Amino acid sequence: MEVLNIMMILALICIVLLTGVDQFIKVWAIDNLKNSNSIEFIKFGNLKVIDLTYLENDGAVFGSFGGQRVMLVAVSIIMVLACGYCLFKYGKKSKLFATCLTLIISGGIGNGIDRIFRGGRVVDYIEVKLFNFAIFNFADICVVIGVFLLAIYVFFIDAKTNCIFMDKKNIT
Repeated sequence: MEVLNIMMILALICIVLLTGVDQFIKVWAIDNLKNSNSIEFIKFGNLKVIDLTYLENDGAVFGSFGGQRVMLVAVSIIMVLACGYCLFKYGKKSKLFATCLTLIISGGIGNGIDRIFRGGRVVDYIEVKLFNFAIFNFADICVVIGVFLLAIYVFFIDAKTNCIFMDKKNIT
């Protein structure tokens, strides 16, 4: 089997698994956190680090674009499709690039499922208590890690090798 096919099959399996993990945790959060107070999750002595707190977010990052369900669904679909296109077109050239896109796609699909099938609201449940921060979910973590690694890749790795976004044959 060709390397491209194996990498794409692995990427698709990871997308399904990561999206499944996200949805499984969200169903757990709905069943166990929705009608209760926060649950301490990580604590060192008297220092609370992370609590599990149920929140339904009808917006995007930090609640921005609240109530803009159609726009958020459209942006999510466009983002997932664009990342999917790049994954299949350029993913074979770099495992790191393919991993970044796999994480971004997984998170986009996970939150997209919520926006479409949970009344436009994304289920969030991870509350950082160490400092005042937003409540977020596993899909958000996938997207943030994917985008962070993608930025490192684009600015520090691909910029030196020009392996993804530039065709070396056309460099004079």
